[in-house]
Amino acid sequence: MSDEILKKIIELTKTVEKYNYQYYVLDDPLVPDYEYDRINHELMDLEKQYPQYIQPNSPSFRIGEAGYNTFAQVEHTVRMDSLQDVFSLDEIRDFDRRVRETVTAPRYVVEHKIDGLSVSLEYTDGIFTRGSTRGDGFVGEDVTENLKTIHSIPLKIDNAPHFLEVRGEVYMPRSSFEKLAERQEREGGQRFKNPRNAAAGSLRQKDPKITASRMLDIFIFNLQQIEGKEITSHAQSLEYLASLGFRVSPEYFVTDDIEAAVGQIEKIGTLRGKLPYDIDGAVVKVDSLSQREQLGVTAKYPKWAVAFKYPPEEKETVLREIEINVGRTGALTPTAVFDPITLAGTTVSRAVLHNQDFIDEKQIAIGDTIVVRKAGEIIPEVVTVAKHAGGPVYRIPDRCPSCGSEVTREEGEAVIRCTNIECPAQLLRNLIHFCSRDAMDIDGLGPAILELLIQEKIIASATDLYSMDPARIAALEGMGETSAENIRRSVEKSKGNDLSRLVFALGIRGIGAKAAQLLARKFGTMDAIEAASPEEIESIDGFGKIMAENVAEFFSHQPNCDMIKRLKDAGVNMTCQDQPQSDELAGKTFVLTGTLPGLSRSEAKKMIEQAGGKVSSSVSKKTDYVVAGGEAGSKLDKANELGIAVIGEQELRAMLGSTQPVE
Repeated sequence: MSDEILKKIIELTKTVEKYNYQYYVLDDPLVPDYEYDRINHELMDLEKQYPQYIQPNSPSFRIGEAGYNTFAQVEHTVRMDSLQDVFSLDEIRDFDRRVRETVTAPRYVVEHKIDGLSVSLEYTDGIFTRGSTRGDGFVGEDVTENLKTIHSIPLKIDNAPHFLEVRGEVYMPRSSFEKLAERQEREGGQRFKNPRNAAAGSLRQKDPKITASRMLDIFIFNLQQIEGKEITSHAQSLEYLASLGFRVSPEYFVTDDIEAAVGQIEKIGTLRGKLPYDIDGAVVKVDSLSQREQLGVTAKYPKWAVAFKYPPEEKETVLREIEINVGRTGALTPTAVFDPITLAGTTVSRAVLHNQDFIDEKQIAIGDTIVVRKAGEIIPEVVTVAKHAGGPVYRIPDRCPSCGSEVTREEGEAVIRCTNIECPAQLLRNLIHFCSRDAMDIDGLGPAILELLIQEKIIASATDLYSMDPARIAALEGMGETSAENIRRSVEKSKGNDLSRLVFALGIRGIGAKAAQLLARKFGTMDAIEAASPEEIESIDGFGKIMAENVAEFFSHQPNCDMIKRLKDAGVNMTCQDQPQSDELAGKTFVLTGTLPGLSRSEAKKMIEQAGGKVSSSVSKKTDYVVAGGEAGSKLDKANELGIAVIGEQELRAMLGSTQPVE
């Protein structure tokens, strides 16, 4: 039986990886999404039952299931050089002259300069064993688990050499960046400035699941090391790497004529803004690897390549008005509305002005002639004022434009916020958060249904969820009595949630699910939290001054207190039921790694916390125990390095006097 299971897992793994390659590398899917999802889920189910048979190229790594990163340092065997930048076509011709002074009849390869984050990928006997960032060129950081989430990186290579190291550029496609920016704006968070920053920030997430959700991609542009095969030119290396399944530099161009290379640079320049990814230039490289050795390197750059940087396109337009958007956290964000202009191939008429400080710095007034460009070729931004119209510098209003409530700006912050949690402009975003899984977990109330309920004036605040008429819901298009009854039951069930869920659902700035749990356990009731001083809140282990002030400031506004009273009157639980059941592990910090045979990580975490212990995501000198299961990774290595006690599931159960997981 076990042989059959292993054979099935290997077969499904190969099938899914083949589909991944066709979809993500060749852009030519073999099967519909439904069929792909079905096979993928079948494999995941088998892996969950038989974790000992998980293959090194398992698709489960693509969704960040491997655990948390530690970002250990990696010393690069082959230096990851940066390139010398040039800013004119004459400098490209000068580069050609310098090359010809040393070598005869050079050929050049011209490539897109992808605007992302440079990484190294290492393969041993065809298995992806390590991935690292460029760092300073000599030492980078180990981001292997995050790189595994990128579908176009092969986790296993057939017919591979004994050892292979390649270099690539991780980037965020424009479509992924736009979705991420929309979500960040919808949730009231700070937006990444451009796709490059977003890619860099996503690749350095401690939790690979977050990286997986960002839909990063990669182009491989260089062969760093290879054992077992002779390669003589850069173009040959790209062809070879493509045959192994890598997604290599797109549409690279080979020529022995520098004027043809110049023409290709100009052609690439016309594509800016039309490509599905950002470029910040074009790269010209000598093709022959032996000629590269002859040319050598300087202390900073190789002499066999240069990077041509395109200037940002800027245009003047007239600022007609400034709109104020209110985000989920109440942040008031000013947006410039101007006469439409074409930038990087698209028409734009709006640009975020960030905050009052930004407006004051540039002395922006309605009617001014402003200069606009696209940051990172995608986000319109106001660069400066070209001509003042004579009007006063714009001031963000001191009342919320949506609800009329007072707005505040805290010391040390640039953001101005509406203080009313029930502000209509924040309503949908707040309700989506309120009903989410980690908050009140109200099944059936997704964004589309909530938007419909608001539109039909069935709800105008979170408290209205607890007085909805099922008959009105059933009468809505696409609903019916069954859906309405399911929603009613889910809303009713949420009344019994622990206080920590309600605290998180309130959307207090800077208070996540863990902080909400700490608050609930410390004070026990909503009334006690409401009455707590900033100093009392700050005394909680894990809280800082700003978090404490955010909590106290939230409860200082009467509309927020009124809403909580209405929730209490509706029967929503206001007490902490999730207190530790014992103090057997009080003061002890645990880190979980690998797959435990009889417990999921969430079950093990709950057992530890109910015994008064603390579960951390990373290993440090403050860690008391590392609980290690099968396939334990870098956390186990770090524990051994620091001399921290390593235990298994049975030792954990013995410490708890338990043989069964907590319900």
